[in-house]
Amino acid sequence: MKYMIKKIITLIITLLLVSMVTFVAFSVIPGDAATTKLATYATEERMEALREEMGLNKSIPERYAAWLKDALHGDFGESYQYEGVPVSELLNQRLPVTVMLAVMAFIIILVISIPMGIIAARKEGTWIDVFINLFTQITMAIPAFFLGMVLTYIFGLILKLFQPGKFIMPQEDLLGCIKYLIFPAIAIAIPKIAMVVKFLRNSVLSEVKKDYVRTAYSKGNRTKKVLYIHVFQNALIPVITFIAMVVAEILAGSIVVERVFSVNGMGRLLVTAISNRDFPIVQAVVLYITVLVIIINFIVDILYQLVDPRVRTE
Repeated sequence: MKYMIKKIITLIITLLLVSMVTFVAFSVIPGDAATTKLATYATEERMEALREEMGLNKSIPERYAAWLKDALHGDFGESYQYEGVPVSELLNQRLPVTVMLAVMAFIIILVISIPMGIIAARKEGTWIDVFINLFTQITMAIPAFFLGMVLTYIFGLILKLFQPGKFIMPQEDLLGCIKYLIFPAIAIAIPKIAMVVKFLRNSVLSEVKKDYVRTAYSKGNRTKKVLYIHVFQNALIPVITFIAMVVAEILAGSIVVERVFSVNGMGRLLVTAISNRDFPIVQAVVLYITVLVIIINFIVDILYQLVDPRVRTE
């Protein structure tokens, strides 16, 4: 129970710090939303009036306190770019897309990397192990955005398996949206698959050399039983922590990949908002992504406890 309380307190403090740093960072950079909004029509009088209307003439602590109070009630204000549209409405439209993309990428990573990591460890030194190592070395070196362009060219323009730039929102056609997201998910997943495979392979090989494995063999257990019941569970302990980092990278990597595939998710919304100095959207998107990453890490911590009971005693 103490462990859980400690994690929840850490979660709350982290969210507060991230929201504070994000708000302050976009408040102190040169220029403001009023200048961007008025553009060539900016005069001193209009600037002052618009700053007053947006609340930009108040001090940073005052603005942050007001923003945080509203944010706790799900109100992130209105977008500067999409005049009159609540930020929460824009997020509710785009968030499901990014979550779907991240979940699909994560499933692809787990389904491919775990069997490959175990096979590479079992076949250590053979041509299969060499081939898997070569595959992981090459795919780790390929950036997700470049892989996205290659997939778009091959599967979109040549094989016509999807139509680049014609993304369908899940509200319009859920199945069509999922079909379109398969290729962005693959672009995100492939470099991460290589990382998980190498990490799991090394973890399994490290466990195989320990005394409890020799004891298990001495009791007459078969290789598969020892590997999947004894070795795999212990090898998975450090891999779980590593997978949590991979999930965070999936969410961060989806920002660039969404642009490559013209996916209307949180990443594309964030990039557009930054270029237009639409700070209410930027602050809300960063906070949303942070919440997702922290919640995922929280779930991973719980899984870590279940896999390794020693964590609870500590």
